[in-house]
Amino acid sequence: MKITVIGAGNMGSAFVKQLVRAGHQVSVTARSADKAAQVAAANPSATAVAIAGAAAGADAVIVATGYGDAVGALHAVGDLKGKVVIDITNPLTADYMGLTIGHSTSAAEEIAKAVPGAEVVKAFNTVFATVLADGADFGNGRKVEVFVASDSERAKQTASAIAGSIGFTVTDAGGLKNARYLEPLAGLNIYLGYGAGLGTAIAPTWIRKA
Repeated sequence: MKITVIGAGNMGSAFVKQLVRAGHQVSVTARSADKAAQVAAANPSATAVAIAGAAAGADAVIVATGYGDAVGALHAVGDLKGKVVIDITNPLTADYMGLTIGHSTSAAEEIAKAVPGAEVVKAFNTVFATVLADGADFGNGRKVEVFVASDSERAKQTASAIAGSIGFTVTDAGGLKNARYLEPLAGLNIYLGYGAGLGTAIAPTWIRKA
């Protein structure tokens, strides 16, 4: 699959690493061309590209920026009409211990409003960068779960295929409005990781009786 990753921070770097390993054709772009080039250099089959037009030809675009930068970055990468956009963002407060929006909307829904024509899917927002970089296998048959929420079945299928290709299990979390639940879940995960001192090698999951 041809995938454009927007962002060269911890999450963007981790995505590029895992996607390249899985055999995807990966382009990485960022506000800092130098950082994008560094990420590409660390993953030799990845390509650093200019942000203008970076979405051209991509089967999916992963926005791995902070929520506050997401819309501007998506507008910068070119025409997204009909494109699958995977939103991993969380609308966090400055101290990372709260959300700036919620209940009646979500980061994903606001991004979808701002980028009409794109097929937005919420996914990976409950996964720490450490977990993404190290891989989904937690041992003893346990794999980290990715929750996908979208009003587009194609976007769900694309995000699910990407998650599966890099080793994650997938749960269909319904329509895009259910990002209103997934983003607070990520907030709880962040609190447990940092506020409660459990560290970042954790992830939320749902258990099922056989």
